[in-house]
Amino acid sequence: MFSFLKSKPYLKDLLGGNYIDIHSHLLPGIDDGAKSISSTERLAKSFQEMGFSQFITTPHVSHYIWNNSREDIIDNHKATKLLLEERNIQIPFQAAAEYFMDDWFETHFQNKKLLTLKDNYVLVEMSYMNAPVQLYKILFDLQVAGYIPVLAHPERYLFYHKNFNEYEKLKKAGCLFQLNLLAVAGYYGNEITKTSEQLLKKGMYNFAGTDIHHSNHVAAFHQKIKIENTNALKEVIANNQFFKF
Repeated sequence: MFSFLKSKPYLKDLLGGNYIDIHSHLLPGIDDGAKSISSTERLAKSFQEMGFSQFITTPHVSHYIWNNSREDIIDNHKATKLLLEERNIQIPFQAAAEYFMDDWFETHFQNKKLLTLKDNYVLVEMSYMNAPVQLYKILFDLQVAGYIPVLAHPERYLFYHKNFNEYEKLKKAGCLFQLNLLAVAGYYGNEITKTSEQLLKKGMYNFAGTDIHHSNHVAAFHQKIKIENTNALKEVIANNQFFKF
């Protein structure tokens, strides 16, 4: 009867002891995430402290900004894994990528093998300013090439907030959705929190990710969530078990 008086949980407490993260930027010096192995070490320790069982780190691949090759990411991951093990950080992790959808990307995936989250599941993003002109062609061609697109943080694309039908259209086009968990704690602002709750209520999210770049992101996981639909959020978080390796 008085459930509305219950205090909302802290975001970190919803992750339990077996959460598998599928979106972060922990590889050192490769994008706008960790700048050094010391930063990587601090972030990885935070993952351990919050009870993550595994994680997949996903450096940006954007030809015009972060021109990371598949080989560069694999080599960085191998070196980072060894360095963390030397520092007694044992949390298992793999490396994939977060691909920026543009004209270069469409040519790239038709000629080069992508780094995927698992099997043929590939993490993609787009500009926060506007969607690519050829967005639906890119998504179609990506699937023809054998991949399943997982769209990072759909709640953060402001240009869709007043045209919610576009989210439905993306789902019908075969796009899976990955929630940025910090959105439900208000980190990106109230409007994005509200949109994340709407998408949760409609059951449109498939997976969840931290998108952690730095210590400020980690600190925000110690905030209480600002949405009401905790059960839907827990279900989306649990879906990440699909990526267990």
